[in-house]
Amino acid sequence: MRRFVVLIAAALLMMSCSPEEDVTGSIHNKCATDLYSAFNPKAMDQCMAVCLKCDHGTTTTCSTSCNLKGAR
Repeated sequence: MRRFVVLIAAALLMMSCSPEEDVTGSIHNKCATDLYSAFNPKAMDQCMAVCLKCDHGTTTTCSTSCNLKGAR
């Protein structure tokens, strides 16, 4: 009986730790289109500007992120 209670408690704990849904995509797209009507994430200057303004990133993290996304 004790194992059953521990198992149920562990299952409930695992379910409560599930990640929240990511809603930043729509917010990010709106912010990006507010800055650039034809936003191109492959353009380094546009990618950096959107990252800094919309994602509140730093120059280093935005540069890395944009490079990983293929911006040149």
